[in-house]
Amino acid sequence: MQRGANWLRTLLELAGVPSAVQAEQQEDSYLLTIDASGLSREQIDILIGPKGAAIDAIQYLANTIANIGLDSEEQASYTIELDGYRARRWEQLQGIASAAAEQARQTGLEIEIKDLSSAERRQVHTFFKEYTDLETYSRGQEPDRRLVIRRL
Repeated sequence: MQRGANWLRTLLELAGVPSAVQAEQQEDSYLLTIDASGLSREQIDILIGPKGAAIDAIQYLANTIANIGLDSEEQASYTIELDGYRARRWEQLQGIASAAAEQARQTGLEIEIKDLSSAERRQVHTFFKEYTDLETYSRGQEPDRRLVIRRL
């Protein structure tokens, strides 16, 4: 947990936006929360990026760099949070997924959800594991990869 938090603190310092990082263990991963109290709105927006692209890239780097050279049982999974972005985005994703599920059920057609990052697609795939009457899969190539929902 500290390995990821230290890496993130260093990255923020090098980027010129030093900030505290709080680390907590979740079920099977670690949540690293950047303290936004000393950051301007502009700095927060830059760190999150358009459609979460910057925070997704930071999270990808954390998961890659903090695990270099470690055996698979030593590796950790990190989620980076800033200003409640991940929590707000998860609520949006649940709404989008629920609406798409209802549409797939009513129409019997395949419903595509576009503009999701690979991490968001994984979250939605996991969300749909609870639905016994629907299945999901991904279609297309990045950057136009889409999540598809259909009835079984």
